[in-house]
Amino acid sequence: MDDRDRDQAGRAVNARPRDRLGRPLPHGSAGYPRVPEDLVLPPLPALREAQSLLDQGLPFHAHEVLEASWKTCAPEERELWQGLAQLAVGLTHLRRGNLPGAATLIRRARQRLCGYADDPPYGIALAGLLDWADLVLGRVSGPSPDVDSVAPPRLQVPPPAVEGGEAVCWLGRVCPECGGLDEHAGPRCPRCGADLPV
Repeated sequence: MDDRDRDQAGRAVNARPRDRLGRPLPHGSAGYPRVPEDLVLPPLPALREAQSLLDQGLPFHAHEVLEASWKTCAPEERELWQGLAQLAVGLTHLRRGNLPGAATLIRRARQRLCGYADDPPYGIALAGLLDWADLVLGRVSGPSPDVDSVAPPRLQVPPPAVEGGEAVCWLGRVCPECGGLDEHAGPRCPRCGADLPV
């Protein structure tokens, strides 16, 4: 009998702790929290969760979320979800310093995703993902690879801006003294004359 970890049904599972990039650690080590193995999200929440994980520097975890979607999606979307999962695991290899592995996975992901470029579902930013893949492949294959500054890909097209913008874009125009809003972005509050933050 092997010494592999098994679930209650006897199926092999990998219960070893892992670091934040998904590398296995010795049993008993303090690992990074894992994505639950039974987590299956509908497409839009899966994309949002994967993006959040990518933005937190957890591409292996994003890969696990996308892989769960790939394994449970409709047959006509399998290549899409597998491609997205491969982009995330390609970024994982990039962050681990495995440039050949990263290039291989990102190339495979790009090939799978191209089939959805004409009509990407769920607001997936296919053109941006293909551009991201090309950028990474160019940086990996150059004479002096430059991969440290590679930002994570954006999985979805951002929603249109809401009229008035984000609160932070006008927050500097609120007077700290009286709470009045300077409509003209001047140096002083038109209501009480106090200096406005720069």
